[in-house]
Amino acid sequence: MKRIVSVFFICILMVSTIAPQVFARESEKMTEEEVVKNVKSAILIERDTGKVLYEKNSDVQLPPASMTKIMTMLLIMEAIDEGKLKWDEKIKTSEYAASMGGSQIFLEPGEEMTTKEMLQGIAIGSGNDASVAVAERLAGTVDDFVKMMNAKAKELGLKDTVFKNPTGLPVTDHFSTAHDMAMMAKELLKYEDITNFTGTYEAYLREDTDKKFWLVNTNKLVRFYPGVDGLKTGFTQEAKYCLTATAEKNGMRVIAVVFGAPSSKERNAEVTKMLDYAFNKYETHAMYKRNQAVAKVKVSKGEKKQVEALTSEPISILAKKGEDIKNVKQTVVLDENMKAPVKKGDEVGKIIFEKDGKTMVESPLVASQDSKKANIWTLFKRSMGMFTKVSE
Repeated sequence: MKRIVSVFFICILMVSTIAPQVFARESEKMTEEEVVKNVKSAILIERDTGKVLYEKNSDVQLPPASMTKIMTMLLIMEAIDEGKLKWDEKIKTSEYAASMGGSQIFLEPGEEMTTKEMLQGIAIGSGNDASVAVAERLAGTVDDFVKMMNAKAKELGLKDTVFKNPTGLPVTDHFSTAHDMAMMAKELLKYEDITNFTGTYEAYLREDTDKKFWLVNTNKLVRFYPGVDGLKTGFTQEAKYCLTATAEKNGMRVIAVVFGAPSSKERNAEVTKMLDYAFNKYETHAMYKRNQAVAKVKVSKGEKKQVEALTSEPISILAKKGEDIKNVKQTVVLDENMKAPVKKGDEVGKIIFEKDGKTMVESPLVASQDSKKANIWTLFKRSMGMFTKVSE
């Protein structure tokens, strides 16, 4: 059974007579001619709600090239968040990692860099060698890291993505879609620190040595489009020019993805069109930040009898500019059958925002901390306490 807590509140933010709308992929499509032309596929979403604002062939499977590293970076950030990897940990480069071709930061066999430096090499310089070095650190082997990548894609519900390596170097049956790449980017952006890397235009590695290496971001929009702070470019002869970009303006963050542009100039121009479209037409109204406590959920037979239910991501309401946003119903649904053990980050419920009976936003709530199984003595004391209260 589910326990439902409903809270009605009014957000009077604008004055308008335009009727509120619910956003869906079908209702928000525009014709290809209105936004982008010279790409094989594209998608534009608002980050907090995940609503699709525009798409073109967004479910067509195509090679993602180095946009693959969005998943690699996601697994790195997840490991850091879970305490499995430290920012200052030294990661050793294997001979295999050092042998990677294509974009690289020229790691040598046996060379060590911190997690932070490796991530700089991946996010800014698109280093294939750095990607493999960290993959080996997290999973032991590249093959096992690829299994982690595909498992994460499955966890996110991505049905049109298969990874064969952590770099995006050409290989048979390594593919994704604009839609899936946008969902990976959405998940990656939960970790706010990532844009400190993907939004940096230039930096140095080995700065105090005679092998000082200058990193320049392969995503030129970071420098030339206000608000762009990520995420990842891609290019191979097969994939052509690809880009998953994100930008924030006036509190609204959007993600734009293009596959298969004929040139880097065209790639940037098409993404710019989508970003302009989003910021000109839409706005968001913030409801919650990530990791905000919303409620408490009971844990049956847990060492801790209850844990806080936190927002798993930033939550906003999306509207067209000029729309009236009011009478929004917030519903918190908690799992009534939560049993120990519960781990920090486990899903314990969800929060839903509705307007006129239609769902505007639905987002998971997660446990704030661990709650192990209570030992027999603890359970006995609790039962005796309950018995005493009943007797009184």
